[in-house]
Amino acid sequence: MYRFLLSPRWVGWLVLVCILAAACVGLGRWQMDRREASLADSARIESNYDAAPVPYDEAQKYFDEYDENAEWLPVTLEGTYDSAEQRIVRNRPLKGRPGYEVLLPLKLDDGTSVAVNRGWLPIGDDKAGRPDSIPAAPEGRVTVVARIKPSEPTLSRGAPEGQLASIDLGAFAEQLDYPLHRASYALMATEDPGAAVVPEGAPRPEVDEGLHLSYGLQWYGFALMMFIGLGYAARQEALNRYYDGIDDDDEDEDDIIAAHPAPSRRRPPRKKRGPTGEEEEDAILDAQGF
Repeated sequence: MYRFLLSPRWVGWLVLVCILAAACVGLGRWQMDRREASLADSARIESNYDAAPVPYDEAQKYFDEYDENAEWLPVTLEGTYDSAEQRIVRNRPLKGRPGYEVLLPLKLDDGTSVAVNRGWLPIGDDKAGRPDSIPAAPEGRVTVVARIKPSEPTLSRGAPEGQLASIDLGAFAEQLDYPLHRASYALMATEDPGAAVVPEGAPRPEVDEGLHLSYGLQWYGFALMMFIGLGYAARQEALNRYYDGIDDDDEDEDDIIAAHPAPSRRRPPRKKRGPTGEEEEDAILDAQGF
């Protein structure tokens, strides 16, 4: 009853459904991977964000080689800001508002430095491409509590003098004449002594896994529905063939008969029988007038 599934048309449909279902499964796994990454980010935020600050001596390794498990971990840094090497990072939106972030090196006692992100500034009205004013960093020795963040990738676009396209610590370090840790920078939480005016601080990151689970399940559902739809179509085809009286064997026999029709048989013509003896004698007598 289902031998028609071996026909080229139905085999082609099966191959197409398999390809589409595999694509849906791949998209579903991608969404699940994104969910796992979101859950890992949320776990790091909950574990590290409100933790007690770690001394720089214990956290130095994270600035030399980034460890994702240390992201958002507060660190206590002591040193002096190098305001002469202050940079403005471009294209840094905050809560839907365009703006900049202020980045400058903090020179440490060991002769190295850590890039400190002091906060956010809105775009300026006086001059395009720059904030109207940049709050000055405290002078002299300062104690900074900041959270570890990874260096950002290099962008193809450039930036005006005194600005950076991204927090690319490698590019920033090449502009300095003293060592700068290149793996991570410090996102400022507090500084002591504090400045009279400071940039706007970064908000606490949201803990949300998003809709990746529902999207992933939807893609898996699409993959399953494709096979269900193919099975339903095959069942309908089989029922149609059954009610129409079409069988695969009957079709094969009909094809053979159509290709090789049987020769027609004609009945031979009937011979005319002559008259019998009595009929012949009567006919002669009739002809002679008797």
